[in-house]
Amino acid sequence: MAENTESSGCLQRDSAEHEGYAKARRSFNLIWKERDSAQPKLLEAILHKDNFNRAYKRVKANKGAPGIDGMAIKEALSYLQEHQQELTNRIYRGKYTPSPVRRVEIPKPDGGVRKLGIPTVIDRTLQQAITQQLVPIYEPLFTDGSYGYRPNRDAKGAILKVKEYVEQGYTYAVVLDLSKYFDTINHEILINLLRKNVKDERVVQLIKRYLKSGVMENGVVIETEEGSPQGGNISPLLANIYLNEFDWEFLKRGVPCIRYADDIVLLAKSKRASERLLESSTRYLEEKLKLTVNREKSRTVSVFAIRNFKFLGFALGRNRSGIYVRVHAKSWEKFKSKLKELSSRKCCQSIKPSLERIKVYARGWLNYYGIASMKNNMNDINGWLYHRIRMCIWKQWKCVRTRYRNLRVMGVPKDLAWKAANSRRGYWFTTHTVAINMAMTKERLINSGFYDLATAYQSVHKKKALQRELA
Repeated sequence: MAENTESSGCLQRDSAEHEGYAKARRSFNLIWKERDSAQPKLLEAILHKDNFNRAYKRVKANKGAPGIDGMAIKEALSYLQEHQQELTNRIYRGKYTPSPVRRVEIPKPDGGVRKLGIPTVIDRTLQQAITQQLVPIYEPLFTDGSYGYRPNRDAKGAILKVKEYVEQGYTYAVVLDLSKYFDTINHEILINLLRKNVKDERVVQLIKRYLKSGVMENGVVIETEEGSPQGGNISPLLANIYLNEFDWEFLKRGVPCIRYADDIVLLAKSKRASERLLESSTRYLEEKLKLTVNREKSRTVSVFAIRNFKFLGFALGRNRSGIYVRVHAKSWEKFKSKLKELSSRKCCQSIKPSLERIKVYARGWLNYYGIASMKNNMNDINGWLYHRIRMCIWKQWKCVRTRYRNLRVMGVPKDLAWKAANSRRGYWFTTHTVAINMAMTKERLINSGFYDLATAYQSVHKKKALQRELA
């Protein structure tokens, strides 16, 4: 961990030097005098060598950028080996002060930016160590409808749970959108919620210090009076703890509630009931949890309204066979747009790198959306992508002589090869001709590294269906 002393050369600060920590310091002093009454050895378990080493390995595996001290993940190992005991002692004495997080802004697909807070590698390691010990405490306390940032749970499970309720007659949804959720978590409410189940006050106060550590923007440290910055290893768990109150409140009311982080769906059997739910849930979030509901994006909709119901990139449909999961239209648009970018003729100096990038991206996309029913859509986009790859190859050949020679090598008759090679039509038209399709067959493209989306989808879809049956 980064040391809080001047001799270390790191930007961590001693708590006594930071006026904003005056109250926390007094609290720590009192807590340490009464530590014998704390929850048995929770802080000790967090700082245990095995737990700490496991935390570092997890941080290393996740990679990530340096914090404000510029320390890379590889550099942190030697630092921890040398200073871990010293820093552990400092934490025990209540003298450890986390560094401010480094502000990073990433653009959102729909415009605007998402603000991330990147802690130092040392702080990420300590946060991960805390998380590893708190997860076993909180996992039994979370509802069955909570799917975000939890072991063995994911977005696919969330949409399948929605589908299960829809099959029971819950065909109206309340889609809730929280404005800047992670940045607006109320610290006082969160700390009080933590105290319900974390009985070691030393741990609560350490988490509080992380919440109050501040944000560095343009070299200036800004105090944080609310929020848990995205980017910290403990933030997902804290976000779930905070909204767990909402989950239980509506579960007690008999309302199906499916939540993935701050993406919330409540289900009802009638439009009137969904409208009442929208009103009551909004009131609870704003009055009880002090959050801001985006009223423009929060709405009641039929779960079968393809343009209006979207949850985690998915939608629902129905036919004679029943209700099925499908990919939302906007998700399709993003997928096709990305494939278009990766198969652009402008970056086709060599087709091999393009094929590899397409494969990596498409494999990840299918792993996420593979549960959806989209055979026809996938066949269409697969054919379109085949054609784009043929265009890239055709462009690479450039000269008439090269095109003619390559077509002949691939078994195209002389007259067809000569006609195609001398064509003055555009790439899209030319690569639809018999000669091009005869030369660049699907089998030949696959052997060259093309990732056949239709075949991959069938494989992934069947595999996931089998997994659901076994589960």
